[in-house]
Amino acid sequence: MSNRENFPSVTIAIPTYNEEEHIEQVIHGFLDMDYPNLLEILIADGGSEDNTKEIITRIAKNDSRVVMINNPDKYQSYALNKMIEIAKGEVFIRADAHCEYGDSYISRCIESLHRFEVKNVGGALRFLAQNLVQAGTAVAVLSLIGNGGAKHYNPYYEGYSDTVPMGCFWTKDLIALQGYRESNHTNEDAEINYRIIEHLNGKIYIDPKIELWYYPRANFSGLFKQYFNYGRGRLLTSIAHEGKIPFRSKAPFVFFCVMIPYFIIDHLFFDRILGSIYILAAILFVTIADSMRISLKHRNYFKEKVWRNNNKTIPKPFSISLFALLALIIMHLAHFMGYSFQLIKARIFKLNGW
Repeated sequence: MSNRENFPSVTIAIPTYNEEEHIEQVIHGFLDMDYPNLLEILIADGGSEDNTKEIITRIAKNDSRVVMINNPDKYQSYALNKMIEIAKGEVFIRADAHCEYGDSYISRCIESLHRFEVKNVGGALRFLAQNLVQAGTAVAVLSLIGNGGAKHYNPYYEGYSDTVPMGCFWTKDLIALQGYRESNHTNEDAEINYRIIEHLNGKIYIDPKIELWYYPRANFSGLFKQYFNYGRGRLLTSIAHEGKIPFRSKAPFVFFCVMIPYFIIDHLFFDRILGSIYILAAILFVTIADSMRISLKHRNYFKEKVWRNNNKTIPKPFSISLFALLALIIMHLAHFMGYSFQLIKARIFKLNGW
């Protein structure tokens, strides 16, 4: 393998909006990595109202590899397409300002991208926590109830998958696909991976050595809004791909479509003899029991890798489990509502866009 193949030129692409707390650390993290052919770090800002743009401008004055462009359309799919259009690197690494990355992130991505027929690589999405809401969310996504069997939430999994968070691509492949689907304001990562598989016959690979850490929403209102939009995005992806998306992407919608009529019919017509209240209680019990199991099983992992609040002691497993239960309820309910909202728009009002 030639030196060029070993170290292809790399473009890092980061969409931003109000990321003053994280953006400097993320940029310097990439600049300080040991990869010898980092060509540029493109940052598409969606009109930040804090000091994000000022921070980027200051760094760019000292390092010409850092380039900021404006993204008046705000959403990430638009930002990524603007960066694909001007990217000079042979490899396009899509990054997020709300994450932390391992010291060898770029090198590990390039190594895995050279696998046979692989068109996109990434690492599992590991969560970080500074408060109980984030801690509960971190536990929730480790549960089967929370992740639906998605491989990219398992920090120990290595192998093929249907999607990965963020992603590392050959730029020419993204150009061939005409970039991200801009009607997807969320779920754009999963959507483009479906097209990689369908149109390029490519494979998606997860490597646990590609370390990626993500700060989830710090409060339940933010988590609700995030998963409401996830639900909308997944319905749009389902329509675009004629329903050929993993069942986990539809599971919250199917669950509530079954449980809500069942609960209503049981109470209005059968005087609760169908036992809907007991079924609901059993589901809640299993959920919190599984959250407690995960909290106890991974308590050392949580202490060493997840908890980032130096001013507070690590919460007790029961407290984390309770917040995990709340997070799961909010995540699935919000997903169902977003999916339903977009479905009504598409089927009744014939509005297929965002």
